[in-house]
Amino acid sequence: MFFSKYKNYIVDKSNALVGRDDPLIDKLSNEINGRDLMHVPKGFCQIVFGMGCFWGAERIFWNLQGVYHTSVGYAGGHTKNPTYEEVCSGLTGHTEVVKVVYDPNKTSLKKVLISFWEGHDPTQGMRQGNDIGTQYRSAIFITNKEDLIEVKNTMKEFQGLLTREGLKNITTEIKSNVEYYFAEIYHQQYLYKNPNGYCGLGGCGIKFN
Repeated sequence: MFFSKYKNYIVDKSNALVGRDDPLIDKLSNEINGRDLMHVPKGFCQIVFGMGCFWGAERIFWNLQGVYHTSVGYAGGHTKNPTYEEVCSGLTGHTEVVKVVYDPNKTSLKKVLISFWEGHDPTQGMRQGNDIGTQYRSAIFITNKEDLIEVKNTMKEFQGLLTREGLKNITTEIKSNVEYYFAEIYHQQYLYKNPNGYCGLGGCGIKFN
C-alpha cells in the first residue's frame, strides 16, 4: 500500500529515497551513431521530455532531422542517481525521460516540441495508457528559460486542438534546470537493440495544422 500510494501522487522529499552521490554510469555512447551521450557540442541545444515509457519516447526523436543524439534517464524527482527499480517504486518522484540534443541550425525547437505533443497523450496525469504511476507522467524540462515561450505557445495551440475534439486538458509538468540522471545502459536506445520490444505509447490522434 505504501508503494501504491505514490503511483498517483509525487512523493514528498521527506519520504523519498535518498539515492547515492556517485552516478551509476561514468561513460555512455549512443548505440546508433556512437556519439558520446555525456557531451553536448558547443552551440547545440537540449531539452528533456517525459511522455510515458522512455523506450518508445526515445525512438520518436532519434530519427528526427537535426537531432544529434538521444538518451534516456530519470528527472523531476528527489532521489540522486536513482536506479530503475527505485524509480518504479514511486519513491523517487522521478519520471522516465528522454533527453534530446539537437542542432538548431538543422531543426527548430518547435519541430521537436511538435513530435513531443503528437507522440503521446499529455492529458492523462500520472499514467500513459496502461502504464500507471508517477514515473509515466508527461513533462518538459528545459535548460534555457527562453525555450519556455515556445513550450507554452505550442502547448496552447495543442490544447486548442484537443478542446476542439472534446478531449481533456493538458497535465504536462513544465520546469527548468531539473537534474537529469542517465538510466542504465540496457535502457539506452532499447528499441534499436530490441526492435520488437514493448512500447505502450499512443498519441491522441491529434496533429498540428
